[in-house]
Amino acid sequence: MFDIDSGKLLIIGVVALVVIGPKELPGVLRQVGQAVGKLRRMAGEFQGQFMEAMRESELEELRKNVEKVADPVGNIDPLGDVRGQFDAVRNDVETALSAPVEPVTATELPPATEAPVTEAQEPAQEPIKAGGHA
Repeated sequence: MFDIDSGKLLIIGVVALVVIGPKELPGVLRQVGQAVGKLRRMAGEFQGQFMEAMRESELEELRKNVEKVADPVGNIDPLGDVRGQFDAVRNDVETALSAPVEPVTATELPPATEAPVTEAQEPAQEPIKAGGHA
């Protein structure tokens, strides 16, 4: 902030000693130190408030950007097609279940025929063992 090197600080000290005097110089330096401390605290508080305002401003801007992006996305129904198909199948099943069922009588059935027996259905014969004993 201030470009004060040791040479300038020495000149300021000599001038302060001559102008203020050696008896009152410690009290004046104490008051100057307290004032500098207050200034630093005030500057720190101001900087903190400024940074907080910047964060809030950035968050508000970020929130607005997210809302812009989220609005069109919020209107999308990813399961809309599936719901439509499910409703159609449910309606078909309800219609099929609510249709009157006509009883089937025995006269309407085709005549029963016996299916021919195939080799796979015939019982397997035991092989004849060597030695003559069956």
